[in-house]
Amino acid sequence: MMSNPNKVQNTKVEIEFCKVCDYGGHCLALAKQIKKSSPEAEVDCKKGRQGSFEVLVNNKLVYSKLQTMALPDYEEVAEVVHEVCRGAEPREIKGQQEVNCVIS
Repeated sequence: MMSNPNKVQNTKVEIEFCKVCDYGGHCLALAKQIKKSSPEAEVDCKKGRQGSFEVLVNNKLVYSKLQTMALPDYEEVAEVVHEVCRGAEPREIKGQQEVNCVIS
């Protein structure tokens, strides 16, 4: 049986963010971007570990700020979620936002 490309898959996006770093606003901005292209996706923002901004799509880690030390490219995250909603497997996010952190 072939999968119907028009059928929307149940897609769950979980974003763990650092409450100490005040990434709640980033989580809401990313959720808004995801919802724009994939209104059917379920997006959940959760306070988590210090320094975290981890993005899981259907329980698969697709982006980890703890590993990259940068926030993900929101457009790429929204694109991946959209693909998953259409039946694709979640893939790793490569794009990052520029880090505006200067260590002196």
